[in-house]
Amino acid sequence: MHIAIVAGIGLVVLAVFFFVASLIGKGGPSGAYVFIWVWLVVSIANGTYGVARAGIPLLNELGAFIPIFGIPVLIAWYLAFKYGAGR
Repeated sequence: MHIAIVAGIGLVVLAVFFFVASLIGKGGPSGAYVFIWVWLVVSIANGTYGVARAGIPLLNELGAFIPIFGIPVLIAWYLAFKYGAGR
């Protein structure tokens, strides 16, 4: 359940980055590109906390990292290429 919640939070954060970048005139794709780097840091911090503080085995955290990082980033890449190509 934790994986679904964190991935869902990632999608909400992606929407915020995408629309804020559109509103300030930078374009939504640039917001998606910035989101990818920010979400990488957040995902690594989440895994580090799980291993260091919660006592979750590293292998389990690596398995959780894939959907936690991957799902929002794949959607960010899709949005960046769909709305950024040809501009």
